[in-house]
Amino acid sequence: MELKSLVSENLERGENLRGKTTTLGFWGWVGCSLGAAAGVVSEERLGLALPGLRDGVQPHRVSLPHLLPSYRISKSQEELLIPPTPCHAKTNVMFLKTHKTASSTVLNIMFRFAERYNLTVALPADQLFHLGYPRTFVAHFVEGFKTIGQNYNIMCNHLRFNPLEVKRVMAANTFYFSILRNPIPLLESSYIYYKNNVPAFRSSKNVNEFLASPTKYYHPADYRANIYARNIMWFDFGYNNNAEDDTQYTQAVLEEIEQNFHLILIADYFDESMILLKHALCWDLDDVIYFKLNSRSQDTVQMLTPESEEQIKAWCSLDWKLYLHFNQSFWRRIEETIGLEVLQKEVDHLRARQKELMETCLSEQEAVRKDDIRNKALLPFQSGAADILGYNLKQDLDNRTLRTCQKMVIPELQYTSYLYAVQHPHKKRKEVGLPLLWTNLQERSVQLPVSN
Repeated sequence: MELKSLVSENLERGENLRGKTTTLGFWGWVGCSLGAAAGVVSEERLGLALPGLRDGVQPHRVSLPHLLPSYRISKSQEELLIPPTPCHAKTNVMFLKTHKTASSTVLNIMFRFAERYNLTVALPADQLFHLGYPRTFVAHFVEGFKTIGQNYNIMCNHLRFNPLEVKRVMAANTFYFSILRNPIPLLESSYIYYKNNVPAFRSSKNVNEFLASPTKYYHPADYRANIYARNIMWFDFGYNNNAEDDTQYTQAVLEEIEQNFHLILIADYFDESMILLKHALCWDLDDVIYFKLNSRSQDTVQMLTPESEEQIKAWCSLDWKLYLHFNQSFWRRIEETIGLEVLQKEVDHLRARQKELMETCLSEQEAVRKDDIRNKALLPFQSGAADILGYNLKQDLDNRTLRTCQKMVIPELQYTSYLYAVQHPHKKRKEVGLPLLWTNLQERSVQLPVSN
């Protein structure tokens, strides 16, 4: 279905559900708009050789009139002549990394941006790779918090959200965002990935058997061990994933999330999400270019029956309402800011740039199975019954290109370990149990002199 007709249909369905206390349709729950972010394109996209970001100067981006939230494609020519408003790249950013939502790919984007501009990342303390998860986050889970204080720029490793404690670590002007995924494929993915770790999954033969009678396998007393089996996104945002699905309660939670986060992305529309993020943060296109990370081979996907899909909506009803609500506000925000026509053009540009980088970097032009990854330093963490894919890089790359390509494909644990060694050289490096990709510390790169 064409993007414009798809969004129009979804927004229309959302309007029809306005004011209702229950969510029946796939696209229901009209979400309040998360606010307008100025649409911008970078100087590079315009073909302009403007000084700024590449020269170590605080970037001054040009906002085009037809991308601003107060303008629409249908506006008159006279209105389009109003001077554009400049924006500045945001460098204080907190990303709530949810589970099984393409969040490892987003983390890689955040790490690369942090490295590119010498930003300080709030990394997990000691040998941990998460910020205390599944415990509710507290500031001392961050390495060096007692000495660094509220001087971190980027936070993006797994944590269970606790706004008051996060604000002790991050600056007052921090931009907060997260990402959600349709709970139907999410639960199937969780089942495969956490099969060996979650009691509710471990004792069932397959995902359809589990969903036929989830209470047979899921015991509330073991809720901490079973968090991945029910409403995991709700839990990641800091709420009780076994709470009763009460309309007043769920609406209060949704409103609180809207207050705490400037933007919620949708993994099912990842490229569109990256364009929206780029505009909201006033970043360049290359800042949000990605190779998909932590994905699995298709032969490990279990087909859900129609009955199982419907059961997920009931069993994970809190996640279902969360997803429906913010999926609606996601598309509304696109319509109110950059517009669908510009979105499609920028998505096409992002995909073309991604293809160009894949042709430059990758020997197979796609992800490969774990047994086919030649450089074991690039082997992603394997879990459950999933075969987590990785990449092989071309052999004849010059050093600078090789370094760029490596950062595009390095798995989450290895990248976290490396950044930890860079930021905390006197601490023991986080052990991954694999060969080191880089033994020398990073070349210091361009630094933005002033945070946003």
